[in-house]
This record gives sequence, structure tokens and C-alpha cells, in this order.
Amino acid sequence: MELLKKSALELRDLLDKREVSSREIVETYLKRIEAVEPKVKSFVTLTAEEALQAADKADEMIKEKKAGLLTGIPIAVKDNMCTYHVETTCGSKMLENFKPPYDATVVANLKETGVPVLGKTNMDEFAMGSSTETSYYGPSRNPWDLERVPGGSSGGSAAAVAAMEAPLALGSDTGGSIRQPASLTGIVGVKPTYGLVSRYGLIAFASSLDQIGPFTRNVADSAALLNLLSGYDPKDTTSLPHARPDYMQALGKDIKGLKVGVAKDSLGDGLDKEVAATVKKSIDAFASLGAEIVEIELPHSEYALATYYLVATAEASSNLARFDGVRFGHRSQEEKDSVTMFKHTRAEGFGPEVKRRIMLGTYALSAGFYDAYYLKALKARTLIKSDFDAAFGKVDIILSPTTPSVAFKFGEKISDPLAMYLSDVFTTTANLAGIPAMSMPAGLTTNGLPIGVQLIAPALGEEIMLSAAYALEKAVGTFGLPTLEV
Repeated sequence: MELLKKSALELRDLLDKREVSSREIVETYLKRIEAVEPKVKSFVTLTAEEALQAADKADEMIKEKKAGLLTGIPIAVKDNMCTYHVETTCGSKMLENFKPPYDATVVANLKETGVPVLGKTNMDEFAMGSSTETSYYGPSRNPWDLERVPGGSSGGSAAAVAAMEAPLALGSDTGGSIRQPASLTGIVGVKPTYGLVSRYGLIAFASSLDQIGPFTRNVADSAALLNLLSGYDPKDTTSLPHARPDYMQALGKDIKGLKVGVAKDSLGDGLDKEVAATVKKSIDAFASLGAEIVEIELPHSEYALATYYLVATAEASSNLARFDGVRFGHRSQEEKDSVTMFKHTRAEGFGPEVKRRIMLGTYALSAGFYDAYYLKALKARTLIKSDFDAAFGKVDIILSPTTPSVAFKFGEKISDPLAMYLSDVFTTTANLAGIPAMSMPAGLTTNGLPIGVQLIAPALGEEIMLSAAYALEKAVGTFGLPTLEV
């Protein structure tokens, strides 16, 4: 249990001192998964043998002094990132038993640097959801309260880190799918600048919004993992040819004089009182560190949710057209002609939420409605980005709630899509603008549920964002991880 409580960087220090081996760490986590997985259901596929082999390789790399910053530290990977000859399902019947012939770039980087992959984590189907309740494999559960959701769509990855089933995990964020579950499970989740981390091998939901990022227990571990994930990839046409900084160097700097923006409407109606109080405490903590609190305006943010659900569904409609039963994935047995097979394949393979979004997106792109909906959404997206550009002319970072409430109970919102979509009300703006944002734990409710706050930075401003987050983490303290009886 002592190994499980240590952060990734603490484990790495033990590896360097030869006080523990990577194989011992992996074995410890595999035993933990075996013990708590029946309750939490974070994983859809375990890769125990591959993880142990990678751990042995990592031990050799450390012995030969060829190790990187996270060599030997196990990780969990969201099930929409391709893994060579390991099932990659996107939480959908459509891709049940699909085994990719290649690794996503981020997975290849993990393997190259000796990071053992424990398995693939559960998710909302094709990353469409905020609770993991749309997963074909059933929902993951929040380790803080098993009757509540862990968030989504990367709920399995977040739950795995919170339940001490993995010290690190990868998620993807299209409109908040890293930050929202990080907030609901009391961990750190980072959505990098669009293009900073390669999307090659990430099964697309909305290509102009999707971004891969880390889940960790603290800010320093996120900085370390971002070092490994970021960098130019010629296989991804949207990858930024940007010199990769060392994000670890940003930690521990004095933030006196840092200008922290707070949008005057971000603490208004619809926000849980305890969430609002926690955000205000974080504002006070920044002020006590010498930061300057500046009120800002983001006037077009009120249109962000509608804009997001037009842009994202339109892109999803296009991206998911490839799942037709011809080349890979599920294929219907109704095969009397190609049109019948195609229709039945998609009817059988996709769940209700995915069908809903495909229909919304197809409608928005259809003749006669393109200008009224999709084109108008693109114009609103430009205005939202312009609001952030203007704000970052006055401030260095922006502080806001991550979610309007804490983790809700299963079934509470699944039958009301609009209520579910409102879970993303504070997170979609960063995706639309292509800028980095992160959630970090900042408090607990009176009944012991975690509350996260969100930090947003200008494009490629990960260094200043992580620096501010590290300082805030030191100021507000840590809140531990939930205790699960096994």
C-alpha cells in the first residue's frame, strides 16, 4: 500500500536509488487492480503480461543509465488510443474486438521510454458523454462514492488514478473530457494547447477539438508526463513544430505579480454554492501569494456550449461515417444488399448518444441549414477565441470553476441530455479557442466530495499555467485519495 500512495516522481526516485524495481511497482498495481476493479470498473482491457515485460525492460534501462524521467512508472491509457494488437474499442460495440495494426504516437513514446501500460480504460462511447454512462461496457464508478459518476468521457482513466489503480493515465479532451472527470475524482487533469500533443492514432470524435493529455495525482507529475507527451509529430498534420520546453523547470517559481483573471460571470447563477466558495478560496490563495486578481470579461462565452455542440457534432458526423461494416469493426448479419448491411451495422453498433450526435451534426451540415447552424457556429467560435486573445492582453492566466457541481449520482442526468451537456459549460471554451487548460483539486464538500478549479492559459502557455497551479497546490494543500475497502 505504501508504494500505491507515492506519486510517480516519488516512485521514480525509489527506482533510481534501487530501493524498488519497476516489476515490483507493476505487480503492486496489478494486485490493486484485481482487488478494487470489481467495484470501480476503470478498465475494459488489462495488459498485465505486456506491462510486466515492459517493466523488465525499464529495469534494464535504469541499470544501464538510459532511463527517462518516467521510465518504469506504469500508466493506464484511454481506450480511444490505438495500441498495437490490443483491443481498442472506444467504449462501443462498433469496435468490439478491434485490434489496431499500429500504436498511437503517444503510446509508441510510452513504450520507447520504458513506461509500462497496465491496460485500456473505460470511456463514454466514442468520447461522447460526461459520466461514462454511455459506455457499451457499463459505467465506471467514482472511488469517492461508488454511487456517483467519475465524469467523462475519460472517466475510466480518472477513476483509475483516484482509486490507486495507476499512478498516471492518459485521457482525451474534446470539450472537457479530461478536466471534468479530474475535478469529480479529485485529481489533476491537463488539456494541452491544440497541436502540442500528437493526435496520430487517436480515434477521432471532433478533429479540430480533440487533444490528448495527462491525469496525475499532483501538478509535478503532470508536468513530467507532459514532457513525454508533447512534441512535433510529422504523422499528425495539426502537430505544432514547436520547440518542446522542460515543463518541470516551470515549477516552484515565485508567482508574485502574476495577473490572474476572473470572469465576472463565472461565479453566477447555476453554480453549486460549495463550488463557488472553493473558487473564491483559490482566488484568495493566489492573492496571498502576491498575485494580482483582475476582473475580466469573456462576453461570448455564453454561446460556447451551443457553439461546441454544433461544431463537435458536425465533425463527429463526418468522422464516424467510416464505421460502415466494410473495412473494420462490427458488421451486421443483415447482408441482403450493401445498403441494408450499412444501415443495420450502424443501428446495431452505435448507442443512443452517438446516434443523437451524428443526427445533430448531419442536420447542421445539411443543405439549407449549413449557413444557419454550422457556419454561424464557426463565426461564434472565432468570437470566443477573440475574447480570450483580448483577455490575455491583460492577464497571464484565467481562474474559473471546472464544473458547475460535484459528482452527481448515476441516472441523475442520463435521461436529460441538456442537463448532461451543462456539465461542460466551463470547459468547452478552451477547446474552441485551442488553448491549454487544466483542473486541479482545490477542496472538498461537507460530505467529502472533491471540488476542482480550472486554470486557463494562452496558446503554448503550459509553463505559466503549471507554474501557477504548482503554487496554488502548495497554498491550498492536498486532499488525499479515497479509501476503498477491499
